[in-house]
Amino acid sequence: MSRGDLHFPQRRQHTVTAVVLIAAALCGAAFWVVLAGMRHVLDTPLELTGKRRFEVPAGASAASVAQELAARGWMQHPRILVWYARWTHKADHLKAGFYELSPGETVRVLLDQIVAGRVMLEQIAIIEGWTYRDLRRALAFTAGVRQTLAGKSDADVMAAVESAGVHPEGQFFPDTYRFAYGTSDLEILRIAHDRLRAELADAWEKRTPVAVIATPYEALKLASLVEKESARAEERRKIAGVYVHRLATGMRLQADPTVIYGLGERYDGDVRKRDLRTDGPYNTYTRDGLPPTPIALPGREALIAATQPLDTGAIFFVASGAPDGSHYFSSTLAEHNAAVRRLLARQRNGTGSR
Repeated sequence: MSRGDLHFPQRRQHTVTAVVLIAAALCGAAFWVVLAGMRHVLDTPLELTGKRRFEVPAGASAASVAQELAARGWMQHPRILVWYARWTHKADHLKAGFYELSPGETVRVLLDQIVAGRVMLEQIAIIEGWTYRDLRRALAFTAGVRQTLAGKSDADVMAAVESAGVHPEGQFFPDTYRFAYGTSDLEILRIAHDRLRAELADAWEKRTPVAVIATPYEALKLASLVEKESARAEERRKIAGVYVHRLATGMRLQADPTVIYGLGERYDGDVRKRDLRTDGPYNTYTRDGLPPTPIALPGREALIAATQPLDTGAIFFVASGAPDGSHYFSSTLAEHNAAVRRLLARQRNGTGSR
C-alpha cells in the first residue's frame, strides 16, 4: 500500500467535516433568515382601516384565531402566528373575550393582548335615586351589555341574583361599573346587588341604635326616602332624623316621594291634592310607617344617614327655594307653615328654584 493510500481516509474525513460545517452554516443562516421573516410578519401592523372589534371565543386555539384574522384580511401568513404562539407556549394561555384592534397594532402586540386578557371594557353609571325600572332601562341601552333578561319577571331576576322572594327596588348599589364587552345584564345586576348587600351590612354594623328602625331592610327603606328628598350631603342625616322622630311619635311620614313612586307611570311632574288623599300602599299621607319597599336605589351617604340619623328636634322640613336645593327644618307647625309661605312667595315672584 502506498503512502498516498495511507493518507486517503484522513483527507476524506476532512472533506466530510467541511461539508458538515458548510451544511451547519447554511442551516444556521436559513434559521436566521426564517427567524427574521417571522419577526417581520409578527411586527408588521395589521391591515386595518380603523378600530375594529375582535372576539376570541371560549376555547379558541391559536390556529382558529390566526385563520379568522386572515379571513378578515387583517394579516397575511397566519401560520407564522400559530408557530410563534406554540413556540412561546402562548397558545395555551389565550383568554376569551372581545378585543379592540387599532391601526398600527402588530400581530405580536395583539397576541400579547389576548394572552394578558386585556379585553374591551365598557361602563355603566348607576345613579343614586334611580328606580329599579330606570336601571333595567339603562342596561337595555348600554353598549357592550349582552341582553339576557327579555321576558324575565322581577321575581326571575331576584332569584337569579340569589335573593328569591325579595322585591327588586333598592336592591342594587349605585356606582360606576366597568365590565368586559359582552358581559350579560344579569351579571351586572348580580355585581350591583352584591355591592348593595355589602354596603348595607357595613352601614348596619356601624349604626346608631334606633328602636323604630329594627332591621337592615327598614334602614334600606328609610335610606331610599332620604336619597329622594335631598342631594345635599349635610342634610341627609337631618332628614333621616325627622323621619325617625315622626315614626317614634306615631306621626305619618307624609313624604311626597313615596306618593310619586306609588303613582308610577301616572306621575306627570306634579303632585296634586287628590294624589295625597288617594289611599295606596305607598301613600305615607294616608298610611302609617315606612312604605312596603324602598322607593329608589340609595347610595352610601343615604345608607349612613338612615343608620346614623341626626336628631335636631325638627319634625318638619320644606324646600327653602334657594338655588342650592337646601331645605328649612322646623320643630313646630307654626314655624313650618311660615317656611311654606316663604317658599310659595318666592315661587310666585320667580326667585325660587324650580
